[in-house]
Amino acid sequence: DFEASFIRLIDKVTNGSRIEINQTGTTLYYQPGLLYGGSLEHDCSPSRSIGYYLESLLCLAPFMKHPLKIVLRGVTNDQVDPSVDVLKATSLPLLKKFGIDGESLEIKINRRGMPPKGGGEILFACPVRKVLQPVQFTDPGKIKRIRGTAYSLRVSPQVANRMVESARSILNKFLPDIYIYTDHMKGVSSGKSPGFGICLTAETINGTILSAELASNPQGQGTAVLPEELGQNCAKLLLEEVYRGGCVDSTNQSLALLLMTLGQRDVSKVLLGPLSPYTIEFLRHLRSFFQIMFKIETKTPEEEHMGGEKVLMTCVGIGFSNLSKTIR
Repeated sequence: DFEASFIRLIDKVTNGSRIEINQTGTTLYYQPGLLYGGSLEHDCSPSRSIGYYLESLLCLAPFMKHPLKIVLRGVTNDQVDPSVDVLKATSLPLLKKFGIDGESLEIKINRRGMPPKGGGEILFACPVRKVLQPVQFTDPGKIKRIRGTAYSLRVSPQVANRMVESARSILNKFLPDIYIYTDHMKGVSSGKSPGFGICLTAETINGTILSAELASNPQGQGTAVLPEELGQNCAKLLLEEVYRGGCVDSTNQSLALLLMTLGQRDVSKVLLGPLSPYTIEFLRHLRSFFQIMFKIETKTPEEEHMGGEKVLMTCVGIGFSNLSKTIR
């Protein structure tokens, strides 16, 4: 269901793709077309969140022919995929590091939607670039501030405040500069299902952003979660992410590696925390598609004086340039 929706989305952003699926739905023949972009709308399947679709668009959007401006509808926050809040807080600054920036780079949350029924809506806009800049991003720096959003939909507005209080009770021991917004949406903009959740980001002096998030169980599934527990667990997850460290958090490892691969023929370096299973599989794909191998060096905590083991990833870009960019 959600995979079919994803294929339709890819078909919308490209021009001349050929897609054939056999009757049992077990094999897929895909012939890619040109990445076209433009102004689009898409209704995502409510069984996965918008983050599932947005992750792929973040990889493709800079290389379109026309700047992409797309409205996605569906579930904005769930327990499986990265939420729209996290992608807005962490992926956009990462794209800027590679030279993809400007007025038109934004993710705007018009309406929120929780599973199982969704009803959220976001706008994602991204400019096009001819080439990407290589990056040297090896010093994460110390944490200077923590920001976050606690949202509550179709439940008491007090729920968001309870999550903020409990998250602060843990984080205040480490840092004074903490600000967690409460986002209580009303009426039509609160989607079709009740729910609540919290998303926290820690920012360092060098502009590294690490994130953690949790959402409540979907209506009618699993046991009810207390807002206090959710807030505390999310704060602990953020501390775990800070301990793992690196210059990119575990959600965006694969995006950083892809952008490094597609950079100019120059050396890019990024310091990551322990690689997630998803990233390891992604590296295999990079090898089979681009014949590119990363040099991987482990850094022990003693050398860095902080956190868990880190990995320094180095590669030379393949010099990809966006040929379909319209010259005005």
